Amino acid sequence: LARAPHHLIDIIDPTAAYSAAAFRHDALRLMADITARGRIPLLVGGTMLYFKALREGLSPLPQADAALRAELDAEIAQYGIEHLHAELAKVDAETAARLHATDTQRIQRALEIYRVSGQPMSILIRQQEPNPLPYNILPFALIPSDRGVLHQRIATRFEAMLKQGLVDELRALRDKYPLQRNMTSMRCVGYRQAWEYMEEEITATELLDKGIAATRQLAKRQLTWLRSTENIGVDCLSDNLHEQVITTIRRELYSNASGFASD
Repeated sequence: LARAPHHLIDIIDPTAAYSAAAFRHDALRLMADITARGRIPLLVGGTMLYFKALREGLSPLPQADAALRAELDAEIAQYGIEHLHAELAKVDAETAARLHATDTQRIQRALEIYRVSGQPMSILIRQQEPNPLPYNILPFALIPSDRGVLHQRIATRFEAMLKQGLVDELRALRDKYPLQRNMTSMRCVGYRQAWEYMEEEITATELLDKGIAATRQLAKRQLTWLRSTENIGVDCLSDNLHEQVITTIRRELYSNASGFASD
């Protein structure tokens, strides 16, 4: 962070929700500012849905409906989110298949869209008008060549997160903000397991094991998405990763002399 300016970090409170649409708006504003200063923006991260929204645009989905959202909240309280996930599978199997059965926010939104429009969200997304990113991009995907090494690094990383104070960090956030465990920010990997530990629902050993398992599942979903899209794959486990990336960038730029900004 100290070596290069970073953007869109610590921009909202953990009680707030942040959408792909909001990200696209913020990212485009920043990219315009960065390129106007003669710089090249570098987008880094693992939220594939956000990158897809930035790269391809967003579909015109129905606006949120407060009354319907309250109705869905009541159904979740009475029957549980798994029941709504099963309902979603009946009306939009494609969307249900890519959502975890406990992903309350996205299941709720998908059902809300179906009940408002009468059409599955997956169909509406495919009907979207093209709204491509107004820049030429060079997409890199870091694809590990050895799953065993990847899993070991994930375990090492989560162990380090715990040693560096993940639980204390969450405790401080809970003291500062009126957080609930079903909030988007609290459902992310790490916080979700630390919350269970703080509520004495799991032991310290289970916190470690569940955190590692959840991170591995997240990495698997990310890799599946990356392999399904057009990217320049680079082995992130390579000893000369830096040299590989620089060489590949130079090769791609020389073969596409038009540069990054589109006409």
